[in-house]
Amino acid sequence: MATAPEIRDQVLREAHRRGRLGVPALAGGVLYLLGSIIIASTLKGAPTVGLLEGLTPALSGVASPAQSPRAGEVKFISHHAFALIAGSLLAALAIVALTLVLLLILDATRFRRPQTLSAARPLVLGGGIALAVVSVGHQIATAIQTHNFATGHDLSNHAVDQALTKGAANVVVDYVDLVAGLSFAAGMVVVMINALRVGLLPRWVAILGMFTALLIFLPIGGAELEVIPSFWLVAVGILFAGRWPNGEPPAWMAGEARPWPSAAEKRAERGEQGQRGRRGPAAAPQPAVAGTSAELAPATGPSAGARKRRRKRGRRG
Repeated sequence: MATAPEIRDQVLREAHRRGRLGVPALAGGVLYLLGSIIIASTLKGAPTVGLLEGLTPALSGVASPAQSPRAGEVKFISHHAFALIAGSLLAALAIVALTLVLLLILDATRFRRPQTLSAARPLVLGGGIALAVVSVGHQIATAIQTHNFATGHDLSNHAVDQALTKGAANVVVDYVDLVAGLSFAAGMVVVMINALRVGLLPRWVAILGMFTALLIFLPIGGAELEVIPSFWLVAVGILFAGRWPNGEPPAWMAGEARPWPSAAEKRAERGEQGQRGRRGPAAAPQPAVAGTSAELAPATGPSAGARKRRRKRGRRG
């Protein structure tokens, strides 16, 4: 259990780090989206090879044509290498900003919940650095391989495969990208789950962060879904900058866990409030009124009429 001075010092350090990371997080979101747009728009103009075009040499009886149907695609990538490298560089800068954001959230979470998985830090740090390097290194390796293809004389299918997928540099980069992406995604999911448990992030922000980790590891859905990691970084940047619409989560200033209420707890609270509203205010006790008939009547003794009847019977006797 942390002491009050330790909590105060931790809250001050976190506030200082959040103030410094607010703008980089916002910029990282913009750079990630911009890099995705540059890469997607560049590759959109690349020539494609349909099924019929790919099978044309084989249908003509040529098993290994001198020029592969995909030669134009490789030359296109070579001619647009600068744009692809620039887009990947922007994405790498965004990943660096994302890594710093996750490390801050992880440190704040571990202070409030020490049982948070300790391996999350090397997963996020190592995976983030590797992803940033691979993001640029992959495009540089591809640029070199495609340039050698475009300036060479071997335009066969084998040369195309070496330039795009089977070259030694491409194989190494693909394996590193797989391991780094898996490590980073796993670490980010751990951070989001535990940050949600201690109340450092709004529920929807934490859930969106888990989906962001999945998209970084498996870029499914095309360029349309690339806006999600960008939006998540911008949202966290707004939170760090102290501009969150409903105020920052209380766990930041408290220096301790302030979990968000579950759906069942919210329903129970609403039910209690509804029951109190139906019952209304309790009825006030009625005060006793002095001078009532019960108080004025004698507690014991015969009535006046009974005494008169006994006197009359005594005179007749």
